[in-house]
Amino acid sequence: MMNCRMFGTNGVRGIANEDMCCELALHMGRSVGEVLGKRIAVAVDPRTSSVMLKDSLCAGLVSVGADVLDLGMIPTPALQHYIRMRKDIEGGVMITASHNPPEFNGIKCIAGDGTECTKEQEDAIEASYHAGVETVPWDSIGTVESIDGAAEEYIDSVISKIDADSIRRAGLKVVLDCANGCSCATSPLLLERLGVTTVILNGKPDMRHPGHLSEPTAENLGELIETVKETGANLGIAHDGDADRCVFVTSDGRYVPGDVALALLARYLLETRKGGEVVVTVATSMIVEDTVKASGGETVYTAVGSPIVARKMASDGAIFGGEENGGLIFADHQFCRDGAMGAGVMLECLVKYGDIGKQMDSLPSYRTIKKAVGCPEELKNKVTELIASEHPNDRMDTTDGLKFLYNDGWVLLRPSGTEPKYRIYSESRDPATAEKRSSEFQNEFEKAIARLSRSEIAIGGQLGLELHHRTHLGGIDSADERHVHRDVVAQDQRPEHVLQGRCPAESHRDVRNAGLLESGDGILQ
Repeated sequence: MMNCRMFGTNGVRGIANEDMCCELALHMGRSVGEVLGKRIAVAVDPRTSSVMLKDSLCAGLVSVGADVLDLGMIPTPALQHYIRMRKDIEGGVMITASHNPPEFNGIKCIAGDGTECTKEQEDAIEASYHAGVETVPWDSIGTVESIDGAAEEYIDSVISKIDADSIRRAGLKVVLDCANGCSCATSPLLLERLGVTTVILNGKPDMRHPGHLSEPTAENLGELIETVKETGANLGIAHDGDADRCVFVTSDGRYVPGDVALALLARYLLETRKGGEVVVTVATSMIVEDTVKASGGETVYTAVGSPIVARKMASDGAIFGGEENGGLIFADHQFCRDGAMGAGVMLECLVKYGDIGKQMDSLPSYRTIKKAVGCPEELKNKVTELIASEHPNDRMDTTDGLKFLYNDGWVLLRPSGTEPKYRIYSESRDPATAEKRSSEFQNEFEKAIARLSRSEIAIGGQLGLELHHRTHLGGIDSADERHVHRDVVAQDQRPEHVLQGRCPAESHRDVRNAGLLESGDGILQ
């Protein structure tokens, strides 16, 4: 049985009131208080379950003697900024599932420096969760204090880091899509204070997504694209649910891919700051590296995950970095994905360098194909090993998954950190080559999964016989048998950090009582 992590790429996520339940939040609060410290800032996105989970988490925090600062509904980077600016705050928690559908929610933990927690900190929180935390006596219980003004403070900081006067003089018109999320509290204020004429779409907090799903993809931003064209706006701006990401639409209605936005902003920052280092993930298009090199900078690659990028930027002294999904990180503001800062710097780039569409047309051209293939969690490592063994002579980067390197491009095979999938990226200057490699590796991958699945089914059958035998010997009852069997064979039904149909504490008790698994095994899949 694999020892699954609760934490995925960005926190712990699950379906509200099922996987992501009040009991989980309560015990997570106690663990955060034990690991991060006794003065913790907390914020939420506008999901229907967020306040419920926040209250449970705060109950856990105060029960171990932690004092809580409740910042209300603000973007994740606003919470991170508040923490970073105060030495007496030891950590934070954001209740959000970011871009996930409305039935999901999550817990994202923030370190005392304002950056998302390291894997080591997450491991410590998870270990504490499974071990349990002692509560304090009645006279040592912590407090909860409501804090106002964090959103305004965050926007003040963003404005202080950009050329606001130049933007004000430009007389810009922008269409802003808040996705009914956290940016409703900040981005309209930012644009107002920059003197930008703004048309606001989906500007009322409501994470049931009445406008569109909060993932800021081209498919979800049709209204934004059409409104930009209809109004003659200079730019379209869109955020995800917790507003740590920012994507753009050109004045002629073209969606700007995340890689392209990274390249545009990297060029602008490198040329105005006379060089430096840019940090991106292995899933990032070569358009960024080519642009960075031409602008006198250096590109450094990391594994996927904004905390990894952010901490590499901090250690190297990089000026800029991010992910290809709209996550933009600006070293002179804070080391985290920063949606409002991304909007502000892109407006500055527009004013100084001209129309974003024309800037985009000046960049190198690549064809990038992104696919996802279903893959049970328990097979991910085995698939990686199998495919690697079949390519012994290929140039390969194993920073995160398998990245095959070619003179004209690359192919990346990477296990998803949030879903039971493997992602396949193929890129080349030649579109036909990108398509060909994508299809070839997809076929190879599907064959590998089928081959390994047949092997797993055979092993699972043997395990089923063993469980049946132990049931008749009185080792476990039939209910426990069904529960354990589900955990063994149904791991492909949910993300790796999501529980199989019940709250962690409940599932933990069931498995422990069965006496078949070590503490913490088989809980979160």
